[in-house]
Amino acid sequence: MPLPLEQLSYQERLARFLYFYLQEELDKVLIKKALIDSFDRFWEQGQDYPFVDKRELKPRARIYEKEYALHNAFLVIFTEGSLPSHCKRYVRFFETNKLIKENLEYVADFKLYKDFTKNLAYFEQSDFFTLLEQLLPVDYALLIQKDSTIKRTRYTLSHFRVKIDWPIDAAAEDLAKSLRYVSKDLYEKGEKYAEMLQQKLFEYYSFHHTAGGRRTAAIIAAQYLKSLDFIATIYVASTSCRTLTKIRTDDKLSKYVLFRLSNEEIKEIAETNGMTEEKFEKTYLFHRFKDYGVGLFQVTYVHTEYSTPPADGKLRELNPDYYWLVVDKQLLLPNFKQTDARPLVYKTLYA
Repeated sequence: MPLPLEQLSYQERLARFLYFYLQEELDKVLIKKALIDSFDRFWEQGQDYPFVDKRELKPRARIYEKEYALHNAFLVIFTEGSLPSHCKRYVRFFETNKLIKENLEYVADFKLYKDFTKNLAYFEQSDFFTLLEQLLPVDYALLIQKDSTIKRTRYTLSHFRVKIDWPIDAAAEDLAKSLRYVSKDLYEKGEKYAEMLQQKLFEYYSFHHTAGGRRTAAIIAAQYLKSLDFIATIYVASTSCRTLTKIRTDDKLSKYVLFRLSNEEIKEIAETNGMTEEKFEKTYLFHRFKDYGVGLFQVTYVHTEYSTPPADGKLRELNPDYYWLVVDKQLLLPNFKQTDARPLVYKTLYA
C-alpha cells in the first residue's frame, strides 16, 4: 500500500508533490484525448455523440455495451516510483517493448519516428505529449515511471505495448484477503463464493463484472500495483463506456464524462451558482449549440465499510447485496482555459 505523506522523507515528499503536479497535467491531456477529441471526431463525421446516460455512472450499473469506432480508447499507467524488476512477471515491460527508436520502427502512423530521441520521452520535454498522443492508440498499455538510472526525480514514458498478465482470480484473492473475506485461498469457501468475490473486484473499481478487456486490465493493474509503497495512477478509456476512469492505488477513484446540458439546465445551474448564463457558458462549457451545451462532469467514489478492512481484523462473510462503492462528489468542471475557476457541485445522478 502506498505510504502516506507523513511517513515519507523530505525528498520523498517533494517528489510526491511533483508527481501530483504532473498528474494534473496528464489529467488534462488524457481527458481531452478521451472525451473532447472523441466528441470532435463524431461532429466532424456528422454523427451524434453518444452521451453517457446518468445511470451508467452509478455503482453497479450494467449497461448495454456497443463499440463506438470514433471514440478514443487507451490504457496508461503512471507510477510515482520506478517499477521493481519483480513486477515484470505480471506487468510486462522488457527491452523488447522499451521506448527506443529500434522498437518503434514498425508502429503504424508514428510520425515522430525519424525525429525520435530518448530525451523526447521525458515528461518535461515540450514534445512529450505529442509523443504520448501518437502512442495512445497502440495496443495494451503505456507506462510512465520514474527514471531509475538517475538520482533526481525525472519521469519518462519508458515502455509501450505493456501487457497486464496477472490472473483475475489472483487479483480477487489478493483483495479478498486484505478485506478479510478469505484467509488463505479464494476458493476456500467454494466456487460460488469465489465467483462472487471476483464480481466484487470489478465493483470495487467502479465497473460491472462484464466489463471488457482494457477495463479488466486496468483493475488488475491497480490491484497488483497496490502492493507497492508508492502511488500508481491508471487511466482507462474504452470505446463502449465513453468515460475516462482514473484509478489511484491510494484508493482515489473517479470518472470523467461529457454531459449534454439543455438550455433549461444551463439556466438553472447558472442561477444556482449566482452567475449569468454568459459567464457560465464561457467558464464551464466546451461546446455551445443552439439547443444544448457540452460540459465536463466528474464523479468521485468512496468505498463503504464492506470494502475496507475490518477494524478488528477478523474474518467476515460476504453479502453480495451490500454495496462496496458509493458516489462521493459530483462536479461540473471548468474548461481548461479557465484556470482560476472552481468546479461546481452538480448533484444530478440521483435527481
